[in-house]
Amino acid sequence: MEAGQSPLFIKVCGLRTEQDVDMAVEAGADAIGFVFAESARRVDPDTARRLALRVPERIMTVGVFRDQPLNEVRGLLDATGVRAVQLHGGEDLAYYDALRPYGRTLIRGVSVRGDVPRLGARGEDILLLDAPVPGAGETWDRTGRQLPGPGEAWLLAGGLDPHNVADAVRSARPWGVDVSSGIEISRGVKSPGLIEAFIRAARGAVPQ
Repeated sequence: MEAGQSPLFIKVCGLRTEQDVDMAVEAGADAIGFVFAESARRVDPDTARRLALRVPERIMTVGVFRDQPLNEVRGLLDATGVRAVQLHGGEDLAYYDALRPYGRTLIRGVSVRGDVPRLGARGEDILLLDAPVPGAGETWDRTGRQLPGPGEAWLLAGGLDPHNVADAVRSARPWGVDVSSGIEISRGVKSPGLIEAFIRAARGAVPQ
């Protein structure tokens, strides 16, 4: 997120339809995520490319992966044209280094179980802090944990929805937020109304 943009970066993840992508764009999302890892939200390369082409260049498109072979990730980047890579597994520093020449923003997704990891430990540009079971719609206890400081590029994820995101933003003061299950009417099925409500609630929690 560059100077002059929204004071809160909002990523809407796991989108699979034109309607959902269009609503996320219209409502003011900063990033839209497409899941390529094993998940109820997984999309095929052709669908991801078609949907990514609907997204204006000012909005980041993100491919989400978990412990997949490097060549598979490279191939999907070429096939879909997404502009960022989110790695949500045990990928090491060498894996991140191998992707850097592709010129994509690198997002490291971490399931927080103990101490909070630090931004940049594996060369990532953005750190995403998630619940112990990603995608399950569960929140995680931030009490007593040392979260990244002001100005650090980190996303709060895990169990966020239109009803609790404002409180989460005010208490954790993240650089950004990420949502997937919290905008669904059933597993893997997004609600355009919930997408709009989430973004409105998150934006409303930040002083303008």
